[in-house]
Amino acid sequence: MRRVGILLADLFDEREFLYPYYRVQEAGYTPLVIGPEAREYKAKSGFAWKAEVSAREAGEVAGLLIPGGFAPDYLRRSPEVLSLVRKVAEEGRPIGAICHAGWVLISAGLVRGRRVTGFASIRHDLENAGGLYQEAGVVVDGNLVTAQGPKDLPGFLLAFLELLAKG
Repeated sequence: MRRVGILLADLFDEREFLYPYYRVQEAGYTPLVIGPEAREYKAKSGFAWKAEVSAREAGEVAGLLIPGGFAPDYLRRSPEVLSLVRKVAEEGRPIGAICHAGWVLISAGLVRGRRVTGFASIRHDLENAGGLYQEAGVVVDGNLVTAQGPKDLPGFLLAFLELLAKG
């Protein structure tokens, strides 16, 4: 299985979507863009991209990436998205969450007792959900890779791709 899921919803950060999209391709994986529904979503800038499948239809993925922006606030409202995130976590597959994507991890119940980071404004959300917040650009805890923001994309994808390579 060489597909990597990338979650998408309106108001996503296009940098945190496009950079991972092309990096997973360069690493030999096929990106599968997944939304709450299979439709076009608009980034904060107005840039748009279509989710190929809904979270319900996603099937098996080798790993899952969650871009930030304000999209995570929409993603965490979808029971199907949260179910997919939990399934990937339970299977021990890599999950990467950057910037505000920690909100999705919180709603999926995945941060308690885990070392995590995220955008400064969600620090208290992560801590209140039981996460062990680290003031670092990128944090790896088991199969979970979290990052603070766009400046951390290179290290975030290196860590995520290393976990994918381990299988």
